[in-house]
Amino acid sequence: MPILKDEIREDEANDANDEDEIEAMKLRVAEMEAEAEKLRDMQSQISEQNTELREDKEDIDGRSIFVGNVDYAATPEEIQSHFQPCGSINRVTILLDKFSGHPKGYAYVEFAEPSFVTQALVLNDSVFRGRNLKVVAKRTNVPGMVRGRGGRGASRARGGRGGYERGYVPRGGYRGGFRGRGRGYTPY
Repeated sequence: MPILKDEIREDEANDANDEDEIEAMKLRVAEMEAEAEKLRDMQSQISEQNTELREDKEDIDGRSIFVGNVDYAATPEEIQSHFQPCGSINRVTILLDKFSGHPKGYAYVEFAEPSFVTQALVLNDSVFRGRNLKVVAKRTNVPGMVRGRGGRGASRARGGRGGYERGYVPRGGYRGGFRGRGRGYTPY
């Protein structure tokens, strides 16, 4: 069967279209690689900023104290006046319940200098509005460290099966109770 001139022209046109498509794909790949390089640069800038922020946070935590057992009606101004003899205060933060908006009963006090923290620790067990305050240095939260409260449910958060930790399983297992030693026939 002889090949017609129209078929040859059609094949040449298809080859040209294929080459154009390949060139367009190469251009798109080059654009995507350039975009990926931009994203890598942005990611490195963000990670540098995060390390700077973490250092700033650690610096702020180094000059802050945790104040527990704070009266629920206390204001930041009252707390500031209580800790004013220790040194210059930058900020007083009373933590609130996010659902009700009521105070949780503890606060953070940020001082201008880290040396003021040791002076503030002397006020541990001092009386404020009829309550003994608990004053400790603020600790820095380390990302990835989970501090659980223990008890039931903690193993579930780590992917465990039930509410028992560290391999403890009661004598009856996870379900059912202890059935004793088998004495005789017990159908259930």
